[in-house]
Amino acid sequence: MHFPVSVHIGSVNILLHTITEILSLFVGFRYFLFVRNKQGDAIISNNRIWIIIGAIFGAMIGSRLIGGLENPVAMMQSKNILLYFYSNKTVVGGFLGGLLGVELTKKIIHEKHSSGDLFTYPMILALIIGRVGCFSMGIYEETYGISTSLPWGMNLGDNLYRHPVCLYEIIFLILLWITLAQIEKSFMLKEGARFKLFMISYMLFRFLLDFIKPHYTFNIGLSTIQLTCLAGSIYYYHYIIHPKKLIADIKKEEIILEPGS
Repeated sequence: MHFPVSVHIGSVNILLHTITEILSLFVGFRYFLFVRNKQGDAIISNNRIWIIIGAIFGAMIGSRLIGGLENPVAMMQSKNILLYFYSNKTVVGGFLGGLLGVELTKKIIHEKHSSGDLFTYPMILALIIGRVGCFSMGIYEETYGISTSLPWGMNLGDNLYRHPVCLYEIIFLILLWITLAQIEKSFMLKEGARFKLFMISYMLFRFLLDFIKPHYTFNIGLSTIQLTCLAGSIYYYHYIIHPKKLIADIKKEEIILEPGS
């Protein structure tokens, strides 16, 4: 495989990354509509639209803010600081920025219901598709791992065998999806618990994954992404310490599915 991977359409070469970025947004949103139609939504349509808008703008700002702060040296040397921040983005910042955008929007529109559960599986699917594109870029995008002597190390374009961290993440996301589905089969989760479990798991995974990725490291031995993941974990610390608070008091088998059944 030659990196970056391109798709040839006639005389035009299109990066696979570009295709998967668009595809991830389209497929993720279509799957969200499918899940919403299948499971129903406690939030009225107008409020849900405002929540989606809040999530989009929060994710855009958070993604570029944390992405720009990943390398403080490069940031300080940048001749155009606004362009520098615009050109750098990260999923972790996008998730936390989107979360902040949603929470602020809900306060403004006085929405009390948790809004994240319906987003969880569509976000996982979109992220899996997106990571396929990131992997296709090899070393030409900063989503590759450090060199390794492990047998599954891959040449991502610089003749060094590296950790294919994008593939690690895809595998993790698939396993997380399966695990969340199994948990929901065994337990009746509280409103918002699915999303909280996803965020806690993903923050922990990305914190650990950054140890095998090249990055700017502060004197405390952690990167910007790792510090951001710690901040996200602190936000959910109450549920990390007391995971039973995510589970409803009623047992799954005690739910009456139909009146009079």
